[in-house]
Amino acid sequence: MQNYFQFALAMPEILLLLMACAVLLIDAFCPSAGRRLTFSLSLYSLVVLTVVTLWQWNAGFSGVTFHGLYVVDPLSHFLKLLCYITVFATLVYGRRYADDREMTERGGELYSLTLIALLGQMVMISAGSMLMVYLGVELMSFSLYALIAIRREHGVAIEAAMKYFVLGALASAVLLYGMSMIYGATGELDLARIAWSIKMGEAAHLPLVFGVVFIVAGLAFKMAAAPFHMWTPDVYHGAPTTVTLIIGAAPKFAALVIVLRLLVEGLHGIAFDWQPMLVILSVLSLAVGNITAIAQTNFKRMLAYSTISHMGFVFLGLLSGVVEGHPGVVSKAYGASLFYMISYVLTTLTTFGLILLISRKGFECEEIADLKGLNRRDPILAGVLLVSMFSLTGIPPMVGFYAKLAVLQVLVGAGHVWLAVFAVMMSLVGAFYYLRVVKVAYFDEPDAGVPVIERSPAAHGVMSINGLLVIGLGVLPGGLMALCVHVIESSLFF
Repeated sequence: MQNYFQFALAMPEILLLLMACAVLLIDAFCPSAGRRLTFSLSLYSLVVLTVVTLWQWNAGFSGVTFHGLYVVDPLSHFLKLLCYITVFATLVYGRRYADDREMTERGGELYSLTLIALLGQMVMISAGSMLMVYLGVELMSFSLYALIAIRREHGVAIEAAMKYFVLGALASAVLLYGMSMIYGATGELDLARIAWSIKMGEAAHLPLVFGVVFIVAGLAFKMAAAPFHMWTPDVYHGAPTTVTLIIGAAPKFAALVIVLRLLVEGLHGIAFDWQPMLVILSVLSLAVGNITAIAQTNFKRMLAYSTISHMGFVFLGLLSGVVEGHPGVVSKAYGASLFYMISYVLTTLTTFGLILLISRKGFECEEIADLKGLNRRDPILAGVLLVSMFSLTGIPPMVGFYAKLAVLQVLVGAGHVWLAVFAVMMSLVGAFYYLRVVKVAYFDEPDAGVPVIERSPAAHGVMSINGLLVIGLGVLPGGLMALCVHVIESSLFF
């Protein structure tokens, strides 16, 4: 019975592995035009996973299994659900783009690799040991390497894949080296035991701090934070836009969770050693991301630098979680970071989804100039673009405004007033390039010969829901924020 319960806790991961293999085999033996069968099976798989995870959450399935390697708690349930929804929307947005560029002509690897990357993210989310963290990171990373190079005849995509592979391997090595130093200092791989060893003063402090430096560097790469951001603009630009959205959305949830698992759970006892590192990462990310984005004319590269700046805001919330004499700030700070990440991914889905819907066979919507006159060509998409840019800027009542406000509140409450002022100043810089996109879409005349935007009922329906959520969660953010704080308080130990 105990063995059954152990496997029942990992039921979503087991089902996803079986489904990914089934999708790959069915696609090989029953190919269909446009890979419609493979696409449909992938979406059905995500629906099944959503039902199973919701059932587990409602039934109170939680605990540690496989000898401490795997953790199932409200935080893992919540983040897995968000990953399912994000991948579902990504596949719906990117289907026509992939078919137009013959990315599915030879096979349905796009869908099976996306599911395997999702499996890696789920392993990261439920990791209770440094061993599982590394396993999940590598499983996700290798799938993404292959996805970026899926257009084998496209030189820019191959170059982006090589850059991501080399830098990703280096970052994984740095992360692994940091974990080995943590193991040498504590003699443990289990995150709960590492935390206990530090609390009891049994860990060697000097190698512990050195290990933390390497771990923070590896995590900063996965989060696309400066100065470990070098891969982000080239990969976002070079990868097919469908793959860019696969990289830029759901993996951010998994990266945030391993930051919480490693730093907040396992290494919470030496928070005053890693907090200054997060200060440096946040300041550099805000400055590099916002200032460099001003000079970009390519929309995908601009959004890549925008990503860097938003990761700076996420780190601002994380570094505010440990304050001497303010124990109540902890859960609110980490909850604010989680809320900010949700708002960022939600808006990323709309921006890259717009690029996918506007692009056509023989036409890549990559330059900001390609958005000229979008309001006249498709008012609904232009409205969603307006909402997205306002949210990224932090203009009320969009969800991005409340997300920034929540982070700034916990930052000031933690005594980091100068960081809050700096973040507001960088946000004002970011407003320039976001509002420039709105100006181009609404006030510039469309170029001659721009292809007509074809309406896709499914993709446009998902896009409309996506845009409404950006507004709705900004008008009524209390429920989601309370849920974020609740899953943090009920899952993480300090």
